[in-house]
Amino acid sequence: SSWRVHSRGQITPDKHRNTYRGVCMSTFKGVIVPMVTPFNRDEEQSINYEAAEQLLEKLISEGADGIFTFGSNGEFHVCNPDEKIKFSKFIIEKTAGRLPVYVGTGACSTKEALYMSCEAEAIGADALSVINPYFLGISDQQLVEYFKTVAASVKIPVLLYNIPKGTGKNISKEAVEQLVTIENIKGIKDSSGNIDNLKDYLDAAAGHDVDVLVGSDGKISEAHALGAQGAIAGTANLITKVVVDLWKALEAGNAEEAARLQAEIEPIRDILHLGSTPQTLKRSLELAGYSVGPARFPVTEVAEGVDEKIYAMLDHYGIVHN
Repeated sequence: SSWRVHSRGQITPDKHRNTYRGVCMSTFKGVIVPMVTPFNRDEEQSINYEAAEQLLEKLISEGADGIFTFGSNGEFHVCNPDEKIKFSKFIIEKTAGRLPVYVGTGACSTKEALYMSCEAEAIGADALSVINPYFLGISDQQLVEYFKTVAASVKIPVLLYNIPKGTGKNISKEAVEQLVTIENIKGIKDSSGNIDNLKDYLDAAAGHDVDVLVGSDGKISEAHALGAQGAIAGTANLITKVVVDLWKALEAGNAEEAARLQAEIEPIRDILHLGSTPQTLKRSLELAGYSVGPARFPVTEVAEGVDEKIYAMLDHYGIVHN
C-alpha cells in the first residue's frame, strides 16, 4: 500500500492501496527487523526504554524498511499485554513516521489476541503480525476462525506468522487459501525454513493482494527468487546493513553481490545456534555496545565460552565491541 503521513506523525497504510507518487507498493516489503526487547538486569527484568531508542535509531539509520515489535526475537511469549502495548507505543512515537511499525498481537487465546490487536491499532500500529495459537494443536478450521476473528476486529493490515517449530503447527496451504480472501489479511511470514512451504504460500497468494515474506535468514535469496516481497530478519538487529544491502542486490539483479552478502549472514547465524532465542543475539548486541540486556527467564545468560565466539564474529563484521 502507499504510506501516508497523518497529522499526528506516524504513517499508516492507505486502505485503498492506491499508488504513491505513481509507484504501487506492497503493504509488507523489504527488510523488516523483528526488534529485540531490551531488558534491565534488575529483579523485574524491566524493559530498558533508553536502550530501545538507541537500537531503534541504529536500525533506522542503517536502512531498515520496517520495525516489528514482539516477534519471537522480541520475546512476546514472556511479556504481558500491558508491557507489549506500552513498549510498542513508545517505538511508534520514537519512529515518528520514518518507517512503518508492525506489532505482534497473536496469542493462545483469541480473547487476548483481540484485546492486543485492538489496542495496537489504537496506538497507531501500521499493521499487525499475528502468530497462530501454540501448544493447543488446534484444527485448520479452528485456525482459520481465529485469524478471521482477529482480522475482523481491526481495520489495519494483518500479517499471518507461521513458525511451526514454536507453535507446533504449520499453517497449511489450504488454510492460507481461505484466509487470503479476507480484505485486510495482507501478508504471511514463513519461518518454517521449508522452501516448499514458502512456494505453497506464494501459490495461495497468487492473484490476491497478499505479500509473502521469508522469516528464515539463511533462505532470503532463495525466497526472493521465488517471488517473496520481503524478509523479516532477526539477524538484522545486529548486521542491519548486510541484510539491507543483500535485499538491494537481489532487487537490482546483482547475483554475485547477493551471493556474497547471503554468505555474510552465516557467521552470526552460527552464533544464534549456540543458545535459546534470543539469548545469543541479545548478548551479541550487548557486546557491540547496545545495552539490550539478557533474555527474560527462563532463558538465562549465555554459557561460558560463548562471549569469545561472539567477539570473533563481531571482529569478522568489523563491529567495534566492548
